[in-house]
Parts: sequence; structure tokens; C-alpha cells
Amino acid sequence: MPLAEYIGASLYPIKVAAILLGALGAWCLALAALGLYGVMAYTVSQRTHEVGIRMALGARPAEVLRLVVGQAMVLVAGGLVAGAAAAAGLTRLVSSALVGIGAGDPGVFLGAALILVTVAALASFAPAQRAAAVDPVVALRHE
Repeated sequence: MPLAEYIGASLYPIKVAAILLGALGAWCLALAALGLYGVMAYTVSQRTHEVGIRMALGARPAEVLRLVVGQAMVLVAGGLVAGAAAAAGLTRLVSSALVGIGAGDPGVFLGAALILVTVAALASFAPAQRAAAVDPVVALRHE
């Protein structure tokens, strides 16, 4: 058996585990985005009256959009702080399994944070657009 094939066969279980963990991570990211979308959609539906008052008093749709997405980003920032603290503590436990990066590599932490913020912004954008499109007259009549 050639050496390259022998090494490839010995790394096969690790490659399979990495693929499965990557798929699990993508699934968890999708669930988190769906959860944030649900929370923001519910919040927007509960605040329809408030948004109507804001728009009746002169708030532009861009301001309402910024308000809703900003509220989502506050939630995301809290989750990022808690997640970064937990990850910093747990990376010491798995540092022996990490290949090619250090346990506290800032690039990995920043990359993960950037991906999470992007996904959260996209998940909160649809409810924010719905809030920005509220007709003030209809919203003020809404109970």
C-alpha cells in the first residue's frame, strides 16, 4: 500500500467526524437564525401600535428598520459575549485536538462572530422590513 493511501486511510475517521461536526454546526446556525427570526417577528407584531405611533409622528421607514435591526443586534451582542467567554474557557479543554490553530486564535473567534452577526442581521431584516412598511392609520387602529 502506498504511503499516501495509508495516511489517507488513517485520517478517514477524522475527516468524517469533521464533516459531521461541520454539518451539525451549519444546522445549529440555521436553527439559531430561525429562532431569532421568530423572536423578532413576534416582537414586531406586539409592537405594531408603537411603530404606528412612531411613523405617525414622523419616523421614516429607515429609522424603524434601524430600530428593529438594532434591537436584534443587542440580543446578538449579549449572546456573543456569553458565547466567547464560554468558548475561551472550553478551548483549553480541546486544545490537543486542534490542528493548525492555537486554542485562543483571535482569527477564529472574530470569524465566528462575523458569521453570527451576518446571519442575525439577515434573520432580523425581514421582520424589520415588515415593521417599516406598517401603515400608521392601520397600526393606530390595531389593538
